[in-house]
Amino acid sequence: MGGLLEGKTALITGAATGIGRAAALLFAREGACVLASDVDRAQGESTVAEIRAAGHEAEFAAADVADEAAVAAMVDRCIARFGRIDCAVNNAGIAGPTAALHEVSFADWNRTIATNLGGVFLCMKHEIAAMRTKGGGAIVNTSSGAGVVAAPGMAPYCASKHGILGLTKTAAVENAPFGIRINAICPGATDTPMMQATLAIDPGVRKMILKSLPGGRMGEAAEIAEAALWLCSDRASFVSGAALVVDGGAIAR
Repeated sequence: MGGLLEGKTALITGAATGIGRAAALLFAREGACVLASDVDRAQGESTVAEIRAAGHEAEFAAADVADEAAVAAMVDRCIARFGRIDCAVNNAGIAGPTAALHEVSFADWNRTIATNLGGVFLCMKHEIAAMRTKGGGAIVNTSSGAGVVAAPGMAPYCASKHGILGLTKTAAVENAPFGIRINAICPGATDTPMMQATLAIDPGVRKMILKSLPGGRMGEAAEIAEAALWLCSDRASFVSGAALVVDGGAIAR
């Protein structure tokens, strides 16, 4: 029996670690040829090596999603290698500064917005252009629980993740006539290297986060990847413009 993405090609950014890596591995297991991208070449190539070792097809492309030339080259690399892009997970992002808004430098603000929000814009811009020539596709953008509710002390991150939802909805409506579905996932606290780095800044943060989770635990990257997989699959054929919260009930409290 074929997987949910059998015969399809998937482009996944931020694939070196965390949710992006979990998505790349899962999408490959479900039958997709995977173009994995990240700024971290060593870890990104490790993701690709693991996919290939399992007998699946994958290619790595180093790219900074805040650089349009790099994004365009990444998309071109995917098409040159696999012939098309059927689905994409725009997952690359950074945590940004942890400080009260009035203490955040404009340089840190710009860097966070350029990577998290600008990166999703640039990826969609080039992915959509490619998908329109091939008759459709599905895109999932990684937002956050902080794209739905406030994240005190993380204003640039929170603003960027809220912005992703606006981009997602607009792009979904614009591209529905072309057979392109565009959705977002909003992960809650997830046990990833980026989350561990954030927790290390202040020992009290872990206690605060765990206290906010009804189930008493953080999510696993593989659990978030499953949501992205479903949205990219034909089983979500009438789902577009949605923001799927995957957080164990945290923001429902």
